[in-house]
Amino acid sequence: RKPGISPLASPPTMLVARCIPPNLVRLALVAVFALYPAVADADGGDRDVDTVADPGEGPSAAADASVGGGSAEAEVESFGGGVDAAGASSGGGVLRMQLKKVNRPVRDAELQSMKLSLVTALGVTSLGAQGLVEAVELKNNDNLGYSGDIELGTPGQTVSVLFNTGSANLWVARKAALAPESKHAHFDSSRSSTFVGTKDAFRVEYASGRVKGFFCHDRVVIGGLVLPKFTFAEASDLSGLDNFEEHDYDGILGLGFEALAEGGVPTVMGRLWKSGQLAVPVFAFFLGDRVPGEIVFGGVAPEHYVGDFHFVPLSSRSFWTVELDQVGLEGVGVLSSPKHAIVGSGNSLLMGPADEVKSLVYYMGAMEIQGLWVIMCDSDVPTLSFRLGGKDFPLERDDLVVAKVDDWCILGIMADADNTPPQTWILGGVFMRKYYVQFDWGKERIGIALAKQTGKDNFV
Repeated sequence: RKPGISPLASPPTMLVARCIPPNLVRLALVAVFALYPAVADADGGDRDVDTVADPGEGPSAAADASVGGGSAEAEVESFGGGVDAAGASSGGGVLRMQLKKVNRPVRDAELQSMKLSLVTALGVTSLGAQGLVEAVELKNNDNLGYSGDIELGTPGQTVSVLFNTGSANLWVARKAALAPESKHAHFDSSRSSTFVGTKDAFRVEYASGRVKGFFCHDRVVIGGLVLPKFTFAEASDLSGLDNFEEHDYDGILGLGFEALAEGGVPTVMGRLWKSGQLAVPVFAFFLGDRVPGEIVFGGVAPEHYVGDFHFVPLSSRSFWTVELDQVGLEGVGVLSSPKHAIVGSGNSLLMGPADEVKSLVYYMGAMEIQGLWVIMCDSDVPTLSFRLGGKDFPLERDDLVVAKVDDWCILGIMADADNTPPQTWILGGVFMRKYYVQFDWGKERIGIALAKQTGKDNFV
C-alpha cells in the first residue's frame, strides 16, 4: 500500500531466457498465455456494475467516507490525470462504521486494520465506506514476466501468482503437483483452519498445456484486501503445462470477466467489488523496465504515469478486448486493419496474425532465427503504432527490443498462436511497459496513459 495512490473520479504469456539461435547465446521464449473462445456474458454472481456512480459526476458522487480524511459523511473527490472518482453507498442490511474525523488519509494503517478485521471476522458484504486502494509489488523477471505475492488460508501462506487479464480463475500448485526439488512454493491445505475442500474438478487449457485439480474454498488476501471463503483451485497436475519449473510464479490469478471463469465460479475482481472493499472497480498495472512493477486495486498510482488517460470501451465482456482501428509503420503507412486488440498482462510480447507479423518485420529489416525476429542493434527500426479509440500509441525501437546478445537485438513480436481469436493483436508486456493501463471493470473500458519509467524522459 503506497501513499499517493489515487482511487478513480491488462497462462499468460511468460518468457524464459535461454539460447536458441546458433550465433546467439541460446534464447527460448516459452509462451504460456491463456486465451479462450468467447462465450456469452454471464454475471456469475458479481456485483451489478450499474450501481457505480458516473465518472462525470466527480465531486458530487456520494460516499460514506472522504478520501483524504474528514467526517464519516463526505463526498468523493476527483483525482487528476483524467481519472475519475466514483463510489456508491451500501444499502440496508450492511454493517456501517461511524468514523471519527481525523487528519489522516483513509489509507492510514489503523483505519485499514479496522476495516480488514471487520471483513475477516464478520464476513461483511460491504464496508459502507469509500473503500480501499491497495498496491501489490510485482517482481520483474528480466522484463519477461511479472508476479506478485498473495496469501491463502489461515494462517496465511504466501505464494507468488501471475496476475493475468486473459483468464478468470485463481489456481495455485499443491505439493503433490511439484517435483521434490522444485523451487516453487505451494499451498498446504492441512495447515489452514479455514480450508474447505470439494470434489469438483478443475481444468483449464493454455496454449502451452493444461492444468488440472480440484476447487476449494478458503481465505485469500491480496495486499490488504481479504476474500473469506473464496473459491479457487488446488492444482494437483501440472504435467501438461510446459516449462512450469522455469517460471517464477506458483499459480495464476485471473482478472478477466466471469464469462472466462472455468466452472462458473466467482471472479476475484467481481468478489472484491461486491465486498465493498474497493474505492472503485478498477485495477491498474505498472510494468517496470528492469525494475519491479506494481498492480493497484481500487484506483491508479499517479506516480507511475504522466498526462491524461485515453479511454477505449470494451467490445465484449470476456477478455479485455477493444476495437483496433489500424496498425501502422512509420514510412510505410497502414499495414493492416485488424478488428480487435486484447490488452493482456499475461503476455510478454506483441502477438498478431502471422501474415501481418511477417509483413511488419520485413519492413523492419528483421530476420527470423528459429522463431525469433532479430535485428542488428545499430540498425534503424521504424516506429510501430496501434490506433485505439482514434488515438495512435507508438512503440519505438527501444520499446520493441526485449533482449540483446552481442550485436543482435531480439524484437518482442511474434505470430499468434492457434487459439488466438482471428484478426486480433495481443498487446502484452511490450505495450504495457510503455503505457500505464487501468482496467475499468465497472465501466467496461480501459484507460491508457504514458508510463513514467525510472531513468527515462517522459514528454506529453
